[in-house]
Amino acid sequence: MTPSITPPSDLRARYLLRIADTCLIHAQRLAEWCGHGPILEEDMALTNMALDLVGQARALLTHIGQAAPVKLDEDQLAFLREERDYLNMTLAELPGRKGGRDFADATLRNLMLGQWLLLLWQRLQASSDAEVAAIAAKAVKEARYHVEHAADWVVRLGDGTEESARRSAQALNRLWLYTPELFDTDEADAQAAATGLGPARDTLRADWQAAIGAVLAEAQLALPKDSAFRSTGSRGVHSEHLGYMLAEMQHLQRAYPGGKW
Repeated sequence: MTPSITPPSDLRARYLLRIADTCLIHAQRLAEWCGHGPILEEDMALTNMALDLVGQARALLTHIGQAAPVKLDEDQLAFLREERDYLNMTLAELPGRKGGRDFADATLRNLMLGQWLLLLWQRLQASSDAEVAAIAAKAVKEARYHVEHAADWVVRLGDGTEESARRSAQALNRLWLYTPELFDTDEADAQAAATGLGPARDTLRADWQAAIGAVLAEAQLALPKDSAFRSTGSRGVHSEHLGYMLAEMQHLQRAYPGGKW
């Protein structure tokens, strides 16, 4: 079995890993819908969005690995880290289709994370790191489509039948608890903002809340009450769900190190 690697731990790397890991783990959850979408077109749409997110993660992981003291490639960073070294938002790792959640969870999570990533990519286009700015310029187009697609489904289900509205409300209450983490700031945010690498997370809050609130209002879904609960995936302290996902994701690379398709 291939041993784990030690990823770079400087504040710049942590800032970028947080974005890359959120894309990577979110992609894995979306990919679980492959072959299980409610209609064929949606099956293809979710799978293609997962591929977009994998592409975004790959670009950032490659950039991070090239700047590391010991050079690492995208596969090593994606598949050979310990759970505590992943810095994704907890929202991205919550159970999907395999965990018994339904399509309402998938569309709402896609909207929440898609809107967060869209705002982030828009601002990263002005990053002081030219490579990050170039990655963002491509990713922003993909994120814009993800948000539009997810918003259409949230409105369709929330303002649809009594059953779809009920399931959407339940999914919203399940997921909303994890949204404050999207805007928690730390020393990596502070340094990124100071150096021009990218925005601090808390500066995204107002625009995100306005955009999400508008969609939920159109969907006739009540905004959940705020909670004191705070998830901590972006600090490497994860829910019980990520370990199972990583065991599945990492199996091939650890069993056959350096394997290529």
